Amino acid sequence: RIVAGRIPVLVGVTDTAFAETIRLAERAARFGAEAVVLSTPYYFPAGQTELFRYFGEVVRLCPLPVMLYNIPSLTKVAIELPTLQRLAESPAILGVKDSSGDQDYFRQLIGLKQQRPDWSILVGPEHLTAWAVRLGGDGGVNGGANIFPELFSALYSAARGNEDVTVSQIQDVVNELQGIYEVGKYASRFIKATKCAVSLRGICLDRLAEPFNHFMPPERQRVAEIIAKVETSLAELKVQ
Repeated sequence: RIVAGRIPVLVGVTDTAFAETIRLAERAARFGAEAVVLSTPYYFPAGQTELFRYFGEVVRLCPLPVMLYNIPSLTKVAIELPTLQRLAESPAILGVKDSSGDQDYFRQLIGLKQQRPDWSILVGPEHLTAWAVRLGGDGGVNGGANIFPELFSALYSAARGNEDVTVSQIQDVVNELQGIYEVGKYASRFIKATKCAVSLRGICLDRLAEPFNHFMPPERQRVAEIIAKVETSLAELKVQ
C-alpha cells in the first residue's frame, strides 16, 4: 500500500518448514509482492541434493518468482555453484543474492550469466558493492542504504561510470560507515547498529523484535559520532 507500485517489493519466505515457506509465499502474493526471497532452510543443514529438490519443489508450488539468497554464515550451508547451475534451468528463478563475502564464489556466480543472462546477481556485503558491479554484478542489497540511500545510489552510479565523483571517494565514505558494525559485541550488532543509525537520522524508532535489545546510550553515542562523520563527508562530496 505504501509503495503503491513505485518499486517492486520482494518478501523473504525462508523458514525451517517447507509448508510454512509456501504459506508465506501465498500470503506475499495476496498482498501484491512481485517476488519472494528464499534462502536455505536453517537449523539442520541440508545436503546439495536435498537443496536442489527443495528449491525445485518451492518453485513449483510458489505463486511468485523466486530470488535465491546465499548466506551460509547464518544458515550453515551454502548454495554451491553446481546446484545453482542446475537451478538456473528454472525460468521462475530470477537470480541470486550472495551474502557469503566469498569473492571467488561471487566471481563464479557472475559466470552463470552466460547460462542465464536475465539473472540478477546481487551482493550482500555493502563494502563490496562497487567491486561487484564492476565485475559484472547487478548491484547490492545494502543494509547501509536504509541509513544513507544517497550514498549507495552514488556508489552504484559511480561504479557504472555515470558520476563525476570517483568510486574511490565514495568508497571511502562507505568504509567510514562500516564502523557502526563494530559497535557492540554480539553478532546481532549488525541489526542493532542499522536500527540505531536510522533512528538517529529520524527515519524510524530503534526498537527491535524480541529477543534483541536496542543499543544502550554508550553504544548509541559511538554510532552517532560515526553517522555525523559520514554526513560531513557526504556534504563535502556534494552527494545528495
